[in-house]
Amino acid sequence: MSTQGRPTQLAAKIEKLKHELMTLGDLRPGTLSAQYNVCGKAGCACKADPPRKHGPYYQVSFTWQGRSRTQFVRPEHLVAMRQQLRNYERLRELVEAWIAAGLELSALRFGAVPSPRGRRAPTIRVGTRRKSQ
Repeated sequence: MSTQGRPTQLAAKIEKLKHELMTLGDLRPGTLSAQYNVCGKAGCACKADPPRKHGPYYQVSFTWQGRSRTQFVRPEHLVAMRQQLRNYERLRELVEAWIAAGLELSALRFGAVPSPRGRRAPTIRVGTRRKSQ
């Protein structure tokens, strides 16, 4: 493939990614899980052998702005919640693809070579740091 046509292809790919991002819908980060509980009542079926625990109770767990959070999800909201979680995962995939295309496009335009995945370029510090007196 020629390098003359590659920037045009990358720009078109980025535009397609932008359009797909705008059509995602509601987003929610996290993981959905089902919880089963044992109550404190004597003689309840949850204490039988084998136990029949209460539940499932659904909850979504996520970290937002450095804080871990857990929220219960009502059964009637499960379908929408699952879609929001899928939308968020798709968002992350699209952003990664956009960044990869942008890095390649930048390298083609400016002649820079992107560093290989997993290896970081050395940090270059500008200026000097003074010791306190």
